[in-house]
Amino acid sequence: MAAFNKFNVFVEDIANGGIHDLKTGTSDVFKVLLTNTAPSATNTVVANLTDISAGDGYTAGGNECVFTSGAQTGGVFKLTLVDPATWTSATGTFATFRYAVLYNDTSVSDSLIGWWDYGTIVSLGTGETFKVDLDQTNGVLTIT
Repeated sequence: MAAFNKFNVFVEDIANGGIHDLKTGTSDVFKVLLTNTAPSATNTVVANLTDISAGDGYTAGGNECVFTSGAQTGGVFKLTLVDPATWTSATGTFATFRYAVLYNDTSVSDSLIGWWDYGTIVSLGTGETFKVDLDQTNGVLTIT
């Protein structure tokens, strides 16, 4: 499983307050997009990245991750999201990618949260699927 990496702006957004609703999830839409552009911790918004081409099972901007819970226990906050819909290549022309990026689609500038690096290019053949595994036990991310 690929490790989660946070963007620096996410830490700043949390400190500033009001950017992300991680506790109730009622006002934010979280999405995962796929890219070949190597994210940098200093990226701030989705426009800093290049989304893979739409088509063959992929929609520009990626898929929504439904909020499950955001709760603090013993000084550790855990965010849990439902896995985004599985991407399936219908014709084998699904664009290749290496990175999956979590962002807040509700914020004015689509503020970045974090990304997963799969270590190598991912390519889907006809009928093959890919799903970003948003850990339901440990959460997508924790804040300590």
